[in-house]
Parts: sequence; C-alpha cells; structure tokens
Amino acid sequence: MSFRFQIEATDGLARAGRLYTPHGEVETPVFMPVGTVGTVKGVPQHTLEELGVQILLNNTYHLYLRPGVETVRQLGGVQKFMAWDRPILTDSGGFQVFSLSDLRKVTEEGVSFRSHLDGSLHFFSPENAIAAEIGLGADIIMAFDECTEYPADRARAQASMEMTLRWAQRSKEYFEAHKEEVPWFEDRHSPFAMRHSPETTPPRQTKPEWGAQGSGVEEEKQVLRSPRRPQDDNIDLRMELSGEERMANGEWRTTPPRQRMAEWGTRIEPGQTQALFGIVQGGTYPDLRRESAERTVEIGFPGYAIGGLSVGEPRAMTYEMVNAAMPHLPADKPRYLMGVGTPEEIVQYVAQGVDMMDCVLPTRAARHGLLFTSEGRLTIKNARYAKDEGPLDPSCNCCVCGRYSRAYLRHLYASNELLAQVLNTVHNLAYYLDTMRRVRQAIKAGEFAHFLSDVRPPQLSVP
Repeated sequence: MSFRFQIEATDGLARAGRLYTPHGEVETPVFMPVGTVGTVKGVPQHTLEELGVQILLNNTYHLYLRPGVETVRQLGGVQKFMAWDRPILTDSGGFQVFSLSDLRKVTEEGVSFRSHLDGSLHFFSPENAIAAEIGLGADIIMAFDECTEYPADRARAQASMEMTLRWAQRSKEYFEAHKEEVPWFEDRHSPFAMRHSPETTPPRQTKPEWGAQGSGVEEEKQVLRSPRRPQDDNIDLRMELSGEERMANGEWRTTPPRQRMAEWGTRIEPGQTQALFGIVQGGTYPDLRRESAERTVEIGFPGYAIGGLSVGEPRAMTYEMVNAAMPHLPADKPRYLMGVGTPEEIVQYVAQGVDMMDCVLPTRAARHGLLFTSEGRLTIKNARYAKDEGPLDPSCNCCVCGRYSRAYLRHLYASNELLAQVLNTVHNLAYYLDTMRRVRQAIKAGEFAHFLSDVRPPQLSVP
C-alpha cells in the first residue's frame, strides 16, 4: 500500500500510532517542522535528522514561484531536491493565497493572485494546485481549499465551506486521474533523477500550466555533470548521517553522499502514490465544522485536516472548533490540525485526538530570541543573561543546551550573529520534538492524563 495509518495505543481521546508512507514511517502524534521553501531556516538536513525530525512540511505556493514545480520535478521531487530521504507533506497553497488579501481574486474556478516576489499574475485551481503537488512529489499532499478570514460572518463562512467541498471533489478527481505522474519512478541513474535530456523531454500535455518556473536549470545540470573530486569518496560521514544510520554492525557506514542520493527512492515499490488529504473548513461556527467534516468524509480521503484556524481567533475558540469536527472524522484515519501552536497547545490538541500538527512558531520565535524551556519561555536578549553560565534549559539534552551557556547565546543574539538564529532554532525544534516524544511515551504507558496535568501554563516565563 502507498499509505497506511495504524493506531498502536490510546489513552482517552489521545492516540499513538504510525503513518506508513513511501519514504518511511512516522510515529504519531507528530509535530512537523515547517520547511517553507525546501529548508527549515538556518538548519541543515543532517541536523534535522540528528534531532529526530520524522517528516517535514513544504509550501507549494512558495516552491511553485521559486524555483518552479518543473525544476523540482526534473530533479526527482522535493526529497532529492533538498537531500532529505524522509517523508514530506506539502500544503496546497490555499492558506498562502488567503494571506495575500490585497493581491488575490477568488472565483468558483479558482484563485487569481499576484506573486509577493515580483507582482506577476498567477492562477490556482484545484486541478493545477494538485498538479503542482504531484510534480513536487511529497508523500502527503493537501486538497485545495479556501481559508476564511477572522472574523467572518456566517454567510461568508458557509459559502466558503461549500466551495471548499466542491474544490475537494475536484482535487480528488484530478489526483485520481494523474497520481501516476509523481516523479519518484523516473530514471534513477542520475542522483537527482532527471528523466530525459533537454533535447528528448516530451511536453506533458495533460498537465495544466504552472506559470513561472524559475531559472538556472542548465547551470544546475552542468554542476551535476562536473567530475568528482578524488577526496569525495573519503569524506568523514559521521555528520552526514542520522542517528539510526550511524551504526551498522558496529561500524560507521561509508557510502559517499552522492551515492546515497542516487539510492534514494529505490526502496519505493512501483505503483506507490501520494496520499491526498481533505480539509475541513467552516470558520468559527461549530455546526458548519461538523457539516464540513461529515461531507468531506463522504468524498473519501486517506486522511483529514482541520484548516482555517489560528488565523486570529481566541485560542478557546480554536479548541471549540476542533472539538466540533473531531467526532465526525473517522477513527481509523489520521487527523491533522494545520498551523498550530505553542508546546502547551499541541499537547492539548493531542488530548482532543489530533495526530499531526505543524507550525512556524518554534523557528520564527527562535529568530526573535524567544526560546521554549522546561521552566517556561525565555527571552535570550534580556540583560539578566549576560553573565549567566548555566545552560539554556538544564532539562534539555539537545546539543545547544549541552554545550553553550545562556551568556554566550545572549552575546550571539545581541551581536546579531547568524549563529544565534541557528542555535536558537535547533533548541526550539528539539524542545518541540522532545515534547512529542514524551507525549507518545505517556500515551503508550497509559499515563497521558498525568502528563497533561503537568503541562505548564503558557504564560509562565523563566524568572
């Protein structure tokens, strides 16, 4: 099977399970770091592996604009493009188009919008949004939806919900007709799996136009054709490999990086395809959320997301909307809450039955000096840390807390050093990922209610 979800333990409404995707397994509940343009800002992929990141989120809107879907497709899909041999989820671009309130026009057919990069005009319909996601080649892709603003009156929320349902049906129909076009099975002799030379690449007549496709493909191909340096085969790979790859029969693996890249995807069985998730909308109206969930399930998807939240509504209202939709989603399918939240909030969402979450908060907050610790939130730029020799978080085992003092981290931030953003981001991601590990352990041990009672209120900060 291309995609499968298995529940291994429950504790109340919380579930611990496992997603099986073409590029590997994912333990749930899971937090997905956001790699908007094919990168988690400031953090290289080998570090993400060492942190234990199981799945990343990429953004279709941004990759569509730059470097372009066709470029990524010709280079073998997002995994090979960004040298990440683990699962990836792409959103459909609906939320990003929603955020361009002054640059978009929504009709039944789709959304016209202007690029935030250069003002060029583009169009997303359910069909070409799914075409873009197929071309990018992530394991899990999202139906094209409309995200309503907050506040939105009932008539606006209902009309948007109805259109999202029609778009979900169109998304599924296009996906079923074109899912075999995923780029995973193209020629693997090249590390980046380019199927044809430029002279022999046939036009893809069945694919909608994708607009601007970026540039520089020929230069990238020329780099790939350049001869290998003799020393490439002798690279110390310890920093290139994830923890589980580092030991094989007690010895370091010695596969050169480029050979590893050439091997990526070979374990994917022919015929495997992406998994298309539907999205529940309905604004801040519980009855619309219930209706949207029921009708989205009637269309039929292997997984379901709850979208259109964390757009300015009070957090209590977010919980209410999740509670309204959750009982109407299949218990045997994964449930994905999009765009949330703080460490304390994601634990609460797990308690409501959510399996998957993503948010830019840990990386964005890190770049502004806001760090999450077991003792509360810490603003590293504060002068009180100028001579603090202690670790950022005494209870954290990440490489940042194990090596650097608060004083040094404050110095880096005050000096506007790029390393400050890198180290802060690594720690925040480690904190989120460790939180989810402990959540999974608590569910499996039947101790999640106790774990939940110990979650610190978000307003607390380090003294």
